[in-house]
Amino acid sequence: MTASLKSVDSTPENGTVGSLSTDENIEKPSGTVSEPKQYICGVAVSLEIIGGKWKGVILWHLCHKTLRFSQLRRRLQGVTQKMLTQQLRELERDGLVNRKVYAEVPPRVEYSLTELGRTLEPTLRQLCDWGRTYNDEHKP
Repeated sequence: MTASLKSVDSTPENGTVGSLSTDENIEKPSGTVSEPKQYICGVAVSLEIIGGKWKGVILWHLCHKTLRFSQLRRRLQGVTQKMLTQQLRELERDGLVNRKVYAEVPPRVEYSLTELGRTLEPTLRQLCDWGRTYNDEHKP
């Protein structure tokens, strides 16, 4: 699934400025196709794609080097195998992470950032700096 922010007219009734569309048609139980999610700003779209407890940290570690699943899991203390798998699949689906499978026994899988994922590096670096500053200033 790829996502994009589309401009729509902002009206007093709905107050939206954009929508997230996907390449997938999501069917509701009644058999109708769901409407794209409506967003007020680009921050909402960004957080939809990279938000959550683990995605930002996964992207941060992949900024530095290509990693195997087990290497990522060791770096993310407390993440379950199921959650890491889910987060990596979502990042791959959204075009931020590459998954390369080697035809070996046992199989080897490596994860790296795509070109699009690399565009997040400056933002992730700023978030890291902000977090360190906040932590230093607000220690108990």
